[in-house]
Amino acid sequence: MQVKSLSFRLLVSAGLVLAGFFALAAVVLEQGFRESAEQALKEKLQVHVYSLLSAAELKNNGDLNMPPNLPEPRFATPGSGLYGFIHLAKKNLIWRSPSAIGLDVIPPPELKAGAMQFLLTEHNRYALHYAVIWKNVVGVEREYIFTVTEDAQFVSSQVERFRETLRTWLLALGVALMFIQLALLRWSLKPLRIIVKDLAAIEKGRKTHLDGDYATELEGLAGNLNAFINSERAHLERYRNALADLAHSLKTPLSILRGCAESFSVNKATVKEQILRMDEIVEYQLQRAAAKGEHKTAGTVDLSAVIKKISASLAKVYIDKNITFDIAVPEQSPVYYEEGDLYEIAGNLMDNACKWCRHTVKVNVSLSERKGRRNFAVLLEIEDDGPGIPVGKLAEILKRGVRADENIHGHGIGMAVVYDLVGLMGGLLEGKKSEALGGMKWSVYLS
Repeated sequence: MQVKSLSFRLLVSAGLVLAGFFALAAVVLEQGFRESAEQALKEKLQVHVYSLLSAAELKNNGDLNMPPNLPEPRFATPGSGLYGFIHLAKKNLIWRSPSAIGLDVIPPPELKAGAMQFLLTEHNRYALHYAVIWKNVVGVEREYIFTVTEDAQFVSSQVERFRETLRTWLLALGVALMFIQLALLRWSLKPLRIIVKDLAAIEKGRKTHLDGDYATELEGLAGNLNAFINSERAHLERYRNALADLAHSLKTPLSILRGCAESFSVNKATVKEQILRMDEIVEYQLQRAAAKGEHKTAGTVDLSAVIKKISASLAKVYIDKNITFDIAVPEQSPVYYEEGDLYEIAGNLMDNACKWCRHTVKVNVSLSERKGRRNFAVLLEIEDDGPGIPVGKLAEILKRGVRADENIHGHGIGMAVVYDLVGLMGGLLEGKKSEALGGMKWSVYLS
């Protein structure tokens, strides 16, 4: 078990609490047992006092007579540990038991008649003092203090035996409780070990997210961790896609520049235009990579102007195909979208149309167009007279890396970019066969 682990800290904390509790319990129980033993001794000594009182006889002349044979044999045995004394009140000792021969006399305290006092003397003996007033048949009255003492060794030995037994059982109980506590800690912290194990599996790639049956208190943590993991993966995927999109977006300007390289002086304006366009593409893709999904617009963009610029650029890229562009757009088409997004959508669709067409590409822009149950502010339609795309492949080519024809040069990114952008803009992308030209027709609905 590691020193920094929660299990170790909880076990040490529980151990310290148990040790403190058992130490306090031992002190309290030992003190309680000592008081109980002293109380039992007091009652025992009280019985001996009464036995001395019953054996004593006050003579007519006022002298106290004690018989040689007492009810308790220990009073007659020297060093037996049980000793008896009788004092005349406020005067000297008048009798001691044979067992007390040679012992120091314990002076009794001042007591009122009928009072009793139990205490531990400086000679390490427990003593019970009892004051009485005795009057015989002839009217002689005397005041006596009867004292019975017993060595403290009797109580000490009992307390010592109890202490040893108590410590043995408390130690055994403490060890047993520590093992129980360890088992409970392992059981209680098992959900944490499970979630740590699942996180390690995610780190090694064996899992994609936390999907275990976690404790109620950890469900919120697991959910937040899953959200964090998904966010980081989406962020990483966005950067990967942005790099792929950047490479794909730069293809057309690079193709134009490649075509202008042979006659740079003639196409100087075109070269500058494409360099500016490439700079805008890089800036746009970097912003997309760092974006968090919010869509903000700073003003309107003329979609008609964007279409015309793209068609002019593509005419130079596909000059060998001598493509006819049938552009049917309003004089101005102001829309509230990012210019980069419109270039990506229209550029990719028109580039694909040029790539697959035989001779003709048709572009149409309609504003405030209503079609069926859909109500969109902008409708962009791009058609070509190429072979078209089989209906079964329409859904597939919207995935990254999938191309309609593997024999045609490309990366399978353009249509995935269009699909993602249209979805983020709240629009709709539809593909079908063109009735007018016979090839493919893509319709982009933007709200």
